[in-house]
Amino acid sequence: MAGQRQPIELIKAKGKKHLTKAEIEERERTEVKAPADKVTAPAYLTASQKKTFKKIVKELRAIDLIANLDVDALARLVIAQEKYAEVTAELNRQPLMVTVDVTTGHKDESGNPVFREVETVNGEVERLALLQDRYFRQCRQGAADFGLTVSSRCRLVVPKRQDDPKEENRFKKKFA
Repeated sequence: MAGQRQPIELIKAKGKKHLTKAEIEERERTEVKAPADKVTAPAYLTASQKKTFKKIVKELRAIDLIANLDVDALARLVIAQEKYAEVTAELNRQPLMVTVDVTTGHKDESGNPVFREVETVNGEVERLALLQDRYFRQCRQGAADFGLTVSSRCRLVVPKRQDDPKEENRFKKKFA
C-alpha cells in the first residue's frame, strides 16, 4: 500500500528517492500550494480569541505552515481552546460529591416518608466532564492538524541531508 504523497521538497531533502530532473519539474509544477496572503482572524472571534489566533499564526508563518484555507480551521481550534478553559474552570469550582436526601421506603408516625442523607457524585460534574472531554478532543485534533503537538511536529520536520565526509573523500580518491 502506498503512503501519502509527499511534497517534492521533502523528497529532495530526504535524498532517498531518485527522480529524474523531468520528474522533479513535473512534481513541482503539479503540486498545489495555497496562498498565505490573507491569513486574518475571522470577524466572529472575540477580541481575546483574535489575540490567540494572531499569536498562533505568527508561529505558523515562521515555519511556513499556514495558508488562507486554514483560517476557519484555526479559528475553530481557538474557540475550542477557550471553551475548554471555561469548562475546566467551572469544573474546578464544582464539588465532586454532593449530599442528597433519599427516601428509605419507610414512613414516620404521621405517615410522612423518612429520608436519609446519602453522598453521591455531583451530576453537574459529570455533565461538565463530558463537555471538557469533547473540547479536549477538538483541541487535540486541531493542534495535531497544525503541528502544535510534539508528535505532529515530528512528522512535519524536514530532515536535512548531511553528506558523509568519508564518502566524499573516497570518491575524490577514486577519480582524482
